[in-house]
Amino acid sequence: PTRSAKEEICITLTKVNTRRSVILAAAALALSSLGDALIYVVLPVSAAAFNVSLVWVGILLAANRIIRIFFYGGIAALGEKVGARKLALISAIFAALSTFMLWGLSGGPALLVARVIWGLSFAGLSLSVLAYAVTDKAHSGQNVGIGRSIHQIGPALALSAGAWLASQIGPRDVFLVLGVISLFAIPLVWILPKPTEPLPRKKTKWLPRPASFDLFFFVVGFTVDGVFLILVPLLLAQTVSLETATVTAGLILTARRLGEMILAPLAGKFGDSVGHFPVLIIASLAMAVGFGLLAVPYIIAGSALVILGRGAIAAAGPAAIADRAGEQDTLHRLAVMQTWRDVGAAAGPVLTGIALSQDFSISATYIGLAVLTVLSLFSLRGLIKR
Repeated sequence: PTRSAKEEICITLTKVNTRRSVILAAAALALSSLGDALIYVVLPVSAAAFNVSLVWVGILLAANRIIRIFFYGGIAALGEKVGARKLALISAIFAALSTFMLWGLSGGPALLVARVIWGLSFAGLSLSVLAYAVTDKAHSGQNVGIGRSIHQIGPALALSAGAWLASQIGPRDVFLVLGVISLFAIPLVWILPKPTEPLPRKKTKWLPRPASFDLFFFVVGFTVDGVFLILVPLLLAQTVSLETATVTAGLILTARRLGEMILAPLAGKFGDSVGHFPVLIIASLAMAVGFGLLAVPYIIAGSALVILGRGAIAAAGPAAIADRAGEQDTLHRLAVMQTWRDVGAAAGPVLTGIALSQDFSISATYIGLAVLTVLSLFSLRGLIKR
């Protein structure tokens, strides 16, 4: 049946309000992410300025991800109780606090507290962005993609302008500047729309139990967010000088951010039209081919396919889960997905280090990643919308 003019107006207003909310929430996440993105560049080369050892460097850089593995379910439960807006507001305040702590504190234990606070804040902000994005089911993929694109602006600026600023004013004082900038996330969250009525809720388990298709997101985290980011510099170092390898690897990792900024909205919109499940299949096969090319090694072409595939999955994955989940279960299922992706991303570097210490070749590792990516597609059958 043909929609009435009133129905069309309501649909349009819902789309506009949802898009505005996604933009505001994602912009708050981008501003809040500045300190976290820069610490990965600054801390390894300036450990002495923070009064930490190299052992503590590894702990601090992994702590935010590890804490999310255990607390995503709890953050989702809090979001179901207080709503996406309040969750984002609380998270933005503590995110700014964690950045100021990187400036004002030193030593491993104190900085560990800052990293844990950031990990929980990121979980709250990212779940809030996704909660707003999937409100409009018909355009959830495009909304998720737009949110991912805006979020990546913050880390991209931190990796470029932030790194330069650190070289000018010092590795500690730069976080004072970033902390002040991150405070602007709070008014952005403040003007998010308040819910007109409470959302239906069901009890969310603190430790999320995975569904079969969460294995796919574990593999994505393991292969791309974990192993790929470590192996690219090592692979380059086998063919070019260390300086060239460092610069090229930095450009490739920056391209990953830019690729997601560009491709995620396009892949999300395409998925809204044809279905998000086919987009996940195509993106995964592109990643598998990319890993195969890296094994040869065709480094640039292989990295490009991996980056493009990961960018598409960033939008299509959450949208596919939102399509399948009921309204009462959406935030919980998104939290489970995020949890198992982080488990994979945390396991990737650990297992890679063990493999390389046993003289396992980088080319063989990439072939293994390609096979693992293809096999993970079988777990996606549970995401087929019925």
